[in-house]
Amino acid sequence: MPAEFLNIHPQNPEPRKIAQVVEVLRQGGIVIYPTDTVYGMGCDIRNARAIERIAQLKGIRPDKSDFSIICSDLSHIADYAKVSNQAFKEMKRLLPGPYTFVLTASSRLPKTLNPRKKTIGIRIPDHPITQEIVRELEYPIITTSIKTDDDFIEYPTDPEEIFHLFQHKVDMVVDGGPGGLIPSTIIDATTDSLELIRQGLGEWEE
Repeated sequence: MPAEFLNIHPQNPEPRKIAQVVEVLRQGGIVIYPTDTVYGMGCDIRNARAIERIAQLKGIRPDKSDFSIICSDLSHIADYAKVSNQAFKEMKRLLPGPYTFVLTASSRLPKTLNPRKKTIGIRIPDHPITQEIVRELEYPIITTSIKTDDDFIEYPTDPEEIFHLFQHKVDMVVDGGPGGLIPSTIIDATTDSLELIRQGLGEWEE
């Protein structure tokens, strides 16, 4: 059965449509959604089977997965990661925004993720659709790019093209307008000496 293709206003997301996305996530579905960088693919952090499906789509083993999560705001981050004072200051300054902060995982991180996972990437995208989805779900969602690591093509930006590519692999594709081509900037914040891992869309200097 093909995925559902759902158009949502990128600046003023319709609550009824956000509720449709959340229902798919609660039922264990995989959703492709817009962020402030590239389109992402994700599921409810609590659903082990959905995480396994995403790992299969990415061509990796679930126990080797290195997915990040999207939180709705800074207040939820301490539930899943240990945050130093320096890291919190930087996150407060830059988030919401096109950044992924790698933090030491806390014991409260659901075991549905790699149980040996020592770190976790945290994102709070500056995008109304993504923020409303996570807020309505009341739990973080897994996030990973829709590109595989061995892809040499650019990130798909057209929601209709994305639907064509993934309509038989995921459960819903959210059309929130054209996506970006540049992924998030990744910052290692596991210690007070923050370190740039990948320069992406977000500007940052060590």
